[in-house]
Amino acid sequence: MEYNKPFDHNYFIGYISQVFPDFVRVHFPSSVLLNKFIFSGEEFNAGLVGNYITIEGENHGFLGKILELSLPEKERLVLNENDFQRKDFHPVGKIEILLSFDYFNIEKVSKGLSCYPNIGSKVFVCASDFIQKYFKGFGLKEESRATAPLFDFGKLTSDNKTTIEVAQQALFGRHCAIVGTTGGGKSWTVSKCLEETIRNNGKAIIIDATGEYSSFDGKPKVSAATILGDNCFFHYSNLSVEDIFVLLKPAGQVQAPKLLDAIKSLKILNILDKNVDNDNIKKLADGSFSIKINDTNYEDIKVNNGTIKKSGEKKRPYNRIYSKFINEIESEKADFNILALSDQITAECVWDNEGLQWGNRQDTHLNNCISLILRSNSLLHNQNYDKIFGLNKPKSDPNELITQVNSFLTNNDCLLRVSFESVGFDFQIREILANAIGKYLLLVSRTGKFKPKPLVLFIDEAHQYLNKHVKDEYFEQTRLNSFDQIAKECRKYGLFLCLATQMPRDIPPGTLSQMGTFIVHRLINPYDKEAIENACSSANRNSLSFLPILGEGEAILMGVDFPMPVILKVNKPTIEPNSKTPQF
Repeated sequence: MEYNKPFDHNYFIGYISQVFPDFVRVHFPSSVLLNKFIFSGEEFNAGLVGNYITIEGENHGFLGKILELSLPEKERLVLNENDFQRKDFHPVGKIEILLSFDYFNIEKVSKGLSCYPNIGSKVFVCASDFIQKYFKGFGLKEESRATAPLFDFGKLTSDNKTTIEVAQQALFGRHCAIVGTTGGGKSWTVSKCLEETIRNNGKAIIIDATGEYSSFDGKPKVSAATILGDNCFFHYSNLSVEDIFVLLKPAGQVQAPKLLDAIKSLKILNILDKNVDNDNIKKLADGSFSIKINDTNYEDIKVNNGTIKKSGEKKRPYNRIYSKFINEIESEKADFNILALSDQITAECVWDNEGLQWGNRQDTHLNNCISLILRSNSLLHNQNYDKIFGLNKPKSDPNELITQVNSFLTNNDCLLRVSFESVGFDFQIREILANAIGKYLLLVSRTGKFKPKPLVLFIDEAHQYLNKHVKDEYFEQTRLNSFDQIAKECRKYGLFLCLATQMPRDIPPGTLSQMGTFIVHRLINPYDKEAIENACSSANRNSLSFLPILGEGEAILMGVDFPMPVILKVNKPTIEPNSKTPQF
């Protein structure tokens, strides 16, 4: 394609008069040069803040943006209404240099500035087709530019005829954050990203906090899983032992050790059930198990109503199974019958003698565990928890969420929407559930499954799930950090995060600093703006001054793979989210 030349004399507007490390000043010989004009069928107006310009250097050209325009003081002092119409003025401007390019290979862009324009260098208005071609190549290597999938993302706010196409690799290749206050257009931007991912046959999962992306359900290449709806559930056995601790919040002195012992005992019981008639394990008529100790002797592990009995029982057969299956028992998987947990905690409250068998019931420990047992019973008999965690359903149920995730990862669908709209906010159940999903995808990514076809995990209302700690009066604080781990280590595994939030100040600084791309809509709160400023490079901070005045759907696009920040109007998505404000 033939592009307009960046230094055509018809686009000339002024000369560089001062050069500073982070910006330059330009002198306009005549205010007429800033007037609106039409050339080659395109309308130009150089006299607007935010417009793009090119600067002619000795060996390099420069692309910049107008930040300020003013008149010299001596001309300001004599101004009156008639002067604007009759006299010619000599404005000055402040320009931020965004990037430099090679004269002999205009598409070769240099990150950072290794050189600066000289005093007297000519300044030109930038033609739209010249700036447009840069966005397509951001974040891509030379050999992949012809085949890389592109997002038809938006248009420049300074020129609504200039289309912005960006590479999917540039947007998500180093994780992405979409931030902005309510009503700024954040939800539409997420919808646009989801649409373009589907159009490019990519893979994405969105954790939909409120159900506003339900408009995607039923569309081609889209799967949906609604927790507490359509019988979809996350089976408790896919939780980790740490998640069980977070749900039950045991106190540290007695309750935590007893809960851990109860989990180990129930894991042993599960292993015994799976290995009957193997490994010298026999099941007795009363449900107990007989364990071979030597060539001639068996000793029993007594089972009572789905729990292992310990009071007065021998330790040796229990320890024999524990030693043989220690890796499975000490694993993080919650692979046991959770409905027997409160009864097993009661069974664990015995004197731990140094002899060959456990002592009788220890009433002091039992009394200390009463609150834990009550919390367990409350959780296990709560209908909502039963529906969320499938307490009475088999793990093999086709409606189980991880089963659906695995099916999505292997089929031809491009989007899986996991809806939390019916999940309550009590007991931090949402945070624990989202963290468990993130942890599962983290483990899958470490196997290399996503390297051939990367997966983007969208987290809507990310402030609800990140930077969360679980703590009460007695329970030691535990941090839910699976998304933090994904942000820090999963880029090389092909698992990428896209966080959408209206409160970036609530995202952990460590996670926010790993975001390589920012799509920033209007932000007003100073703490939110400060969080974004701290996460961005200093080169992008001048552009952040535009944040409070951005209109609906307008955003600043910037990041590691974008040598220059861009202010654009995001295209309206075809599939609109359900985010309209109710009318009074």
